[in-house]
Amino acid sequence: MKYDVVARNTEMTKGMEDAIQNSISRLEKYFNDEAVIQVTITVEKQRQTVEMAINFDGQVLRAELEGENMYKILDDVVAILERQVLRFRNKLRTKHRQAEQHIFTPAFMDEVNNDEEELFIIKKKKFAMKPMNAEEAIMQMELVGHNFYVYLDQDTEDVNVVYKRRNSSYGLIEPRF
Repeated sequence: MKYDVVARNTEMTKGMEDAIQNSISRLEKYFNDEAVIQVTITVEKQRQTVEMAINFDGQVLRAELEGENMYKILDDVVAILERQVLRFRNKLRTKHRQAEQHIFTPAFMDEVNNDEEELFIIKKKKFAMKPMNAEEAIMQMELVGHNFYVYLDQDTEDVNVVYKRRNSSYGLIEPRF
């Protein structure tokens, strides 16, 4: 598997290049030697960003994260890409689509990994929503102890969502039509 690295506002060190090779080696079982991963490393003040993208068959698998520890970010980005590869593989398997196999290894379509993420519904709820304003919805959210609350806006009669941000402020999601 090949990779192209672009380093912005930083120099590529031997340790960083070794870390990239070690991280990408987790994806080698899915792609053959012709596959190319684009790796972009950006450093801006205290923000370090890693972006990886794989182009194939008109599809793009891409992941981007930022944080303080470049080596941790590399591993996390590769983990995201690996989940995307497994999801893509399941999509191919369930929809019986044919992908060009020239870029994949036989391990890509193997049934060996059954630990993939499956999406399923845990619980469904139905409830009557009384019209209220955003402030009342925030109060209701705090009362039930959730980090979001779905409500019917009394003025627009649209379904909206209020949510609690990490910094303890509140956000509002309004529908767009």
